[in-house]
Amino acid sequence: MCHSTDSRPPAPPVQGEVAAHEQIELTAADGNRLLAYRAEPAEPNGRSMVILPDVRGLHPFYRDLARRFAEAGFRTIAIDYFGRTAGLGDRGDDFDFMTHVKQITLEGARADARAAAEALGGPVFTTGFCMGGALSWWLAAGGNGLSGGIGFYGALRFIEEPESGPGAPLLLLRAGADTASTPEQFAAYEAALDRVGTEHETHVYEGAPHSFFDRSYGEWADACQDAWRRILSFTERHAQPR
Repeated sequence: MCHSTDSRPPAPPVQGEVAAHEQIELTAADGNRLLAYRAEPAEPNGRSMVILPDVRGLHPFYRDLARRFAEAGFRTIAIDYFGRTAGLGDRGDDFDFMTHVKQITLEGARADARAAAEALGGPVFTTGFCMGGALSWWLAAGGNGLSGGIGFYGALRFIEEPESGPGAPLLLLRAGADTASTPEQFAAYEAALDRVGTEHETHVYEGAPHSFFDRSYGEWADACQDAWRRILSFTERHAQPR
C-alpha cells in the first residue's frame, strides 16, 4: 500500500529550522483551485521542491514531508490532485480516493504542478511517491521548466513513455520488493529515456517494500538516509533553470 495517514517521513541528514508552514490554495492556469501545503526554510539552499503525493492525495505524511524538505533548505509545496473532482476538503481515511484517481489526467497534473512551481520560483525539482513518483518522472522527462524529477517506487502504469527529449534529469529510487512496477517495465522505461537522450540515474534498495521511506520502518532507516543523501546530491548537481 501507499503511505497511510499514520506514516511519517524520516528526517533529512541536514536539519535546519522551518521559518513558516501553512495550508494554502493554488490556482492552475486552467482555473482549477487546488489544496496545497507550503513550507519555507529559515536558511534556503537556493532550490525548490514540488511534492507529488501518492494516490491518497494531500494527507499528513506529505504535509510533514514538506516540513522535512524545508528543514533541508528547500522552499517546498506539496499539492493535492483532486481539486477538479473533489473540491478543497481534507483527504482523511474516509476519502474515496480511487474514484477521483480515475479522473486524473496527465495534463491536469501538469497544470497543478506548474502552479506550485511558479509559486516557488528558482530551480524547481519535483519528487513523488507511487503514482506521484511516476508523475514526477513524467513531468521532468517532458522538461516543463524543471531542473529535475525524483520518484520513489513509481507506478509506471500512470504515465506514458517519453517520445522526445532530452528532458530534465531523473532520479529513480526503487524498492526491490515493490510490485507497483515490474523490473521489465522499468527496463522498457529506461530504454525509452535512453532513446530520447534524457539523463537518468537509478538506485534499487534490494528487499525494500513499497513505501519504505517511512520512519516507522526501523529496518530501512539506512535506506531512508541513503535516499535523502541521493536527493541532496542530485538536486545540488542539477540546480539550474531549464
